[in-house]
Amino acid sequence: MDVLLDEQEALIQGAIRDFLAHECMPLVTRAAEKEASGYSQPLWQNFTAGGWMGLSLPETYGGQGLPLPYLSLLFEELGRHIAPLPVHSTLMPALIIAKYGTEWQKQQLLPAVTEGKLILSFAVQEQGGRWSADAIKLLGQYKHGGIVLTGRKLFVTDFRNSGQCLVAFRWADGPEKGTVGLALVDVATAGITARNLAPLAKDQECDVTFDGVYVPVDKILAGGAAAVDDLMDYAAVFLACLMQGAARKTMELSAIYVSQRDAFGQPIGAFQAIQHLAADMLNAVDGIELLSREAIWLLSENLPARVEVAQAKAFANEKSLFVCRSSQQMHGGIGFIAECDINLWYRKVASWGLRGGTKYEHRRLIARALLDTHQTVRLGDTQSLHESSFGPIRVPD
Repeated sequence: MDVLLDEQEALIQGAIRDFLAHECMPLVTRAAEKEASGYSQPLWQNFTAGGWMGLSLPETYGGQGLPLPYLSLLFEELGRHIAPLPVHSTLMPALIIAKYGTEWQKQQLLPAVTEGKLILSFAVQEQGGRWSADAIKLLGQYKHGGIVLTGRKLFVTDFRNSGQCLVAFRWADGPEKGTVGLALVDVATAGITARNLAPLAKDQECDVTFDGVYVPVDKILAGGAAAVDDLMDYAAVFLACLMQGAARKTMELSAIYVSQRDAFGQPIGAFQAIQHLAADMLNAVDGIELLSREAIWLLSENLPARVEVAQAKAFANEKSLFVCRSSQQMHGGIGFIAECDINLWYRKVASWGLRGGTKYEHRRLIARALLDTHQTVRLGDTQSLHESSFGPIRVPD
């Protein structure tokens, strides 16, 4: 893995940054938050017209076919500009479809994704909010040449904006009984009930109930548990990229502010306390960048990356929030009011930290990987999840 960007990567990063700097100012994000969809449709049209949605999708289906590290640059810039776009919710399922989908599924969905004509969503978490395949309880039962889904999913981002939702479920019968899988579900299918949630990011998020929802067999993806694991890994690590971009931007805004804000006859950035805080912020942002890029490089090379993904997301959850809070403190009282733009980055980062697994869940995965025998892992924090909740889900006979 090369730590520094090569010439082509730097050019792509610069092009994305220039586009978003021109098209996505904080006023655009504030306006999108007032929309029912939670995203800016004019920005979405301009963004997809530039071909960015196909950056790492196969050329056969209209994409550019670039490796995943290029996609990490896109997400870093989306986080930097807190772009109100359904890119993460759409590209995570699209990457899984490109890897595990049938030829028919790819032809039906991927060209529409690259052209911006189709928004996707994915549903993994359930009651309790755990980010783990073991926690999947929504059941899929064979019926009439397809499957029937019954259960509930929480925190489904962009569900109402999407045309298809990639749903993680557990087989209730058949040879796969007890294992997990993925199915593409049309969001307009009978039996689906969605209730809007109110996330801190002020984007579109739903609590979705599936009551006997029929899914044709050709909408089921191959891969089983491996596909579910990959979906969760992709979702977590690209969220870390978003958080890194947002944290770096708030750090840069703070550096400008403390160099201009005078107190006691000099810029407040001249005080050692501010300098120490700024140094800690820089270390945190660079750490997120290195960890997330390493994990994404491993994923792009089809190498084991579960621990590296967990390291990146756990570190991003903690340190990006630290950077945003420190930025607010540097700004003083105005940093905590809704009208200050710094508040936008803080809200987005705080919300992203709750998606794709908390730092406690990812630390538990890291700790378990360090053990040479299967043992119970205690998180050692009052906010950790209950011990009993970590048991595997069993399908009743």
